[in-house]
Amino acid sequence: MDANLTVFIILAIVAIGSALGMLFNRNAVYSALFLILNFATVAVFYIILGAPFVAMTQVTVYAGAIMVLFLFVIMLLGAEELKGISEVRDRQFWPAVIFGVLLLAEIVTVVFLKDTVFQAITQMEEFGTPAAIGTTLFNDYLLPFEVVAFLLLAAMVGAIVISRRVRQKPEKDEG
Repeated sequence: MDANLTVFIILAIVAIGSALGMLFNRNAVYSALFLILNFATVAVFYIILGAPFVAMTQVTVYAGAIMVLFLFVIMLLGAEELKGISEVRDRQFWPAVIFGVLLLAEIVTVVFLKDTVFQAITQMEEFGTPAAIGTTLFNDYLLPFEVVAFLLLAAMVGAIVISRRVRQKPEKDEG
């Protein structure tokens, strides 16, 4: 067996295992730590693909800054243990199945059409460089970039609203 294939299989097992650990762990802190492991594994995949800038960005932004923010919010809200999850899980079961089937269909489509999907990537001479990423991001993907920025802002405002304590007015004595 080829050494590259062996490394890929080991990394794939770690990535899938850490993703499943994140999903099925009842402790939110442990789930966040599993997510950090998954982000680090994805960064190694980027290095194998020859995109060291994207790998560095993955570790710095996601495994570093965003996960520190997640852990801070988890500790601030005191939501280490997930309670009452069964009614939420029941409500989200069918949308999760539908989106899972759609994701699987997309993966199958990309696998069978991989020559046409990756043709544009191989034509780029400077694939993975900061200049190429910036040009592609702000020329071809400006709207999705702005949508993600808006979603992150909404998540931050939501975390602040949730963590704010409701101030109660003092009761007046009726005597």
